[in-house]
Amino acid sequence: MTQNLPDRLSVDPQSPFHDADLLARGVGIRFNGAEKTNVEEYCVSESWVRVAAGKSVDRHGRPLMLTLKGKVEPFLLEDGAA
Repeated sequence: MTQNLPDRLSVDPQSPFHDADLLARGVGIRFNGAEKTNVEEYCVSESWVRVAAGKSVDRHGRPLMLTLKGKVEPFLLEDGAA
């Protein structure tokens, strides 16, 4: 499936890589062959994803993030899935 998905995408509305219209359609991430549902941001060209580090938050109340490196494959979710 080779849709026109961006190289980098974030769910954080304050990020310059946020695309609300695309996120509303539904984007899935396959990371190292396994589907992930907790990805906050990804970059295909640099091969990383950011996920929340448990329930830890910073002083502004945002979750602390871990960057994991590996093969990143974004795809659009089907109409019925989400």
